[in-house]
Amino acid sequence: MGHEMVASNGTGNGGGRRTAKPHAVVIAYPYQGHVIPAAHLALRLAARGFAVTFVNTESVHEQTARALGVDRHRYDIFAGARASSDHKEPLDVRYELVSDGFPLGFDRSLNHDQFKEGELHVLAAHVEDLLRRLVVDPASTCLVADTFFVWPATLAKKFGVPYVSFWTEPALIFNLYYHMDLLAEHGHFNSSKGPPRKDTITYVPGVPAIEPHELMSYLQDTDATTVVHRIIFKAFDEARRADYVLCNTVEELEPSTVAALRAEKPFYAVGPIGFPRGGAGGGGVATSMWAESDCSQWLDAQPPGSVLYISFGSYAHVTRQELHDTAAGVLASGARFLWAMRPDIVSSDDPNPLPEGFAAASAGRGLVVPWCCQVEVLAHAALAGFLTHCGWNSVLESVWAGVPMLCFPLLTDQFTNRRLVVREWRVGVPIGDRGKVFPDEVSARIQGVISGQEGKELRQALRKVTAKLKAAAAPGGSSQRSFDDFVDELTHRCGGGGGRTLMT
Repeated sequence: MGHEMVASNGTGNGGGRRTAKPHAVVIAYPYQGHVIPAAHLALRLAARGFAVTFVNTESVHEQTARALGVDRHRYDIFAGARASSDHKEPLDVRYELVSDGFPLGFDRSLNHDQFKEGELHVLAAHVEDLLRRLVVDPASTCLVADTFFVWPATLAKKFGVPYVSFWTEPALIFNLYYHMDLLAEHGHFNSSKGPPRKDTITYVPGVPAIEPHELMSYLQDTDATTVVHRIIFKAFDEARRADYVLCNTVEELEPSTVAALRAEKPFYAVGPIGFPRGGAGGGGVATSMWAESDCSQWLDAQPPGSVLYISFGSYAHVTRQELHDTAAGVLASGARFLWAMRPDIVSSDDPNPLPEGFAAASAGRGLVVPWCCQVEVLAHAALAGFLTHCGWNSVLESVWAGVPMLCFPLLTDQFTNRRLVVREWRVGVPIGDRGKVFPDEVSARIQGVISGQEGKELRQALRKVTAKLKAAAAPGGSSQRSFDDFVDELTHRCGGGGGRTLMT
């Protein structure tokens, strides 16, 4: 199955590319939480004079086109951004598709392990075919690929181009995966010496101390032979060979971790990437994989600071029991709420998982929608709190908007993100844990955050953290400077000249 070309704005025109400017091939990991920051990174590079080819999988493209109700054969996610760009020249962003090795009708959510095996063994061959066409001039080209891919360093070497590893999660999590061998050596993960140790981990560079239950779910697992573990091991073998790492974080929020990683390799904290904030190609990228409901009218009708927003993100699943217990707690709290519940939150086989009678019981104070524009919802004056799975994009968006979080992590990085939110920044509270969520705790936590003393303290702490995040992203801020340094280095490396040489 070859890739399918989208005939729009020069898309598919790899062969005729001018080589006067540096060319970045940006390849997004096929999940919404990864596509969003990758697409915004592509725009930021284009705004800085790069020719960019953005590569999406056919499957993600198809789902996005379906969400928007447009023809997938003619659709290009950057069309809006090009049209709204305030640059003298239109942004040079091409859009290409690659097969992930499965037919479009294959249910990737229901057949998770099979899909991941394809990611491990099949995707690289499709990407290699595409790169053969796109890499016309290796001297001016770089490969910017999500760290979780298992092939970027290998393919970059094969084509003679630098590999920029794009990490869409906090530096803390990159650091822990980067030092999996240390965790194994000390018996905290994947140990041949028996069950993993449960004492505090104090030996990871740049991490003062972390509890085993705060590690990513995959590092808490006792079986490290699953397909996801094999992907992580291979991806970080490749990441060790990356020329540069770009991280969607802010130095002031993770100072010791970022410093430790900089000692390992060229590591740039350039966050937050992935939601509009003006500047380089801010908005106009259509990346939602579900049709978005407009909730603004409903929110406008609610009192300021009264609404709990609930969303478990674009990927992780909850059990029907967890959903029912959460719903019972939301009802018992008496709070107004807006719940974004994507259709496959429990399973794509279970389209209506809320408890019977929930809609009637919450009529007048609650709204359930399949999906919405989260950045817009969080920015609304009616918002008082966010019950979240703690995906990294959600955490950054909530901090940016100054909304305190109730943290219910489900898998992967979310447990470690909760540690940052609750323990380090003190801008959220824990609310149950996987398989252990209790309606009375949910209800009490919601009341505490929305109208109690707890909420006041969280909002006070949030003001400081939000200020750090916004200062880093502002002109002259640490993330902006870091991105400038990265662009200079990459421009120099990719034959564009004019950039300062920052590293020898």
